[in-house]
Amino acid sequence: MTDVRAAARRTPRLHWAWFVAFAAFVALVGAAGFRAAPSVLIDPLHREFGWSRGTISAAVSINLLLYGFISPFAAALMERLGMRKVVASALLLVSAGSGLTVFMTASWQLLLCWGVLVGTGTGAMALAFVATVTSRWFVRHRGLVSGVLTAGGAAGQLVFLPLVAALATDHGWRPASLAVAGAALAVVPVVLLLLRDRPSDVGTTPYGGEAEQEPPRVRGGSVVRALTVLRDAARTRTFWLLAGGFAICGASTNGLIGTHFVPAAHDHGMPHTTAAGLLALVGLFDVAGTIASGWLTDRVDARWLLGAYYTLRGASLLVLPHLFAPTTEPPMWAFIVFYGLDWVATVPPTVALCRERFGMAGPIVFGWVFASHQVGAAIAAFSAGLTRDHLGSYDLAWYVAGGLCLLATVMSLRIRSNGRVAPKH
Repeated sequence: MTDVRAAARRTPRLHWAWFVAFAAFVALVGAAGFRAAPSVLIDPLHREFGWSRGTISAAVSINLLLYGFISPFAAALMERLGMRKVVASALLLVSAGSGLTVFMTASWQLLLCWGVLVGTGTGAMALAFVATVTSRWFVRHRGLVSGVLTAGGAAGQLVFLPLVAALATDHGWRPASLAVAGAALAVVPVVLLLLRDRPSDVGTTPYGGEAEQEPPRVRGGSVVRALTVLRDAARTRTFWLLAGGFAICGASTNGLIGTHFVPAAHDHGMPHTTAAGLLALVGLFDVAGTIASGWLTDRVDARWLLGAYYTLRGASLLVLPHLFAPTTEPPMWAFIVFYGLDWVATVPPTVALCRERFGMAGPIVFGWVFASHQVGAAIAAFSAGLTRDHLGSYDLAWYVAGGLCLLATVMSLRIRSNGRVAPKH
């Protein structure tokens, strides 16, 4: 009886996996703050410094590229050093990068701070971090938790975007950048207190699983590990179909809507604060859509989910150029709701396919797939800025993105339905 009572005292009422998930969610929210800033700071920076939208968009593109390409190396580094050290360091880097922007006097400094420093920091907390958390800590409800954590980025957009827009409008872009820096810094104690690297660190097992399901500790260099996984995954058709579809996903979300929706709406007479509020609403509905997508991923073939999501997104982008107006009319409200539900709903099924097809290497493979997402986002961010500079309108960018989404539908449905295609690592 004594042993039973002692065991009961040692058993937490809430599994530690949920504390880890909470810390991860808060970190992702904090990291999302600066990623929400570019779309509302393009015009203020253009007015103050005279930099072209193409130049400012180039900084956004560097940020988006590093946000993607750091991801697989960060996932490998988490295997070696642990999630807590990597994520805490990344948040400090985001805070430093966003804070240093207030001292900018030349465009190269924008590329360094906004592009390199913040891109590297946020890249360490990209969606490969979500894949690592769910793979290590969850067996039951993996899809749902993936959806909730992915929604953290949308929640960050929802929290910070109206604040950044209001600060930039009323007080200038510098206080807005400092607010984001402070928010990222404030998350560090939460990560250090609650985030744990593996279930064995706190004497437990993955939620809903057994001890032997915990991935083995990996020795060796993180760079070599990430590149080895890429080499093996790149030999499969599944990897290229996932990477190609996710590149289009990035082009049609972060690169285009996330970066250029606010200035595009302003071109049609809509105030910046109103447009930023609409983009924040995209984030609100994204939270619901991504969580629902995670729930569906536990129950429905992930390939069919991706096909449906890309088809619906493409259709909505094709009609968007006809919806812009000085005020928010009902058709624009409908677009915001519809597009928000679909924004990053693609992430949970993509994470699931990487885990199912590539085993223990799934988080790193997803890091490389996510890198392709950011390549697409960077190309779209830069090319849309150039389109606006040379054609005076964003219309062509919306139409091209809509057509590409339909191509992503085809790519997703061509992924083979049978089991794992790459060896475990």
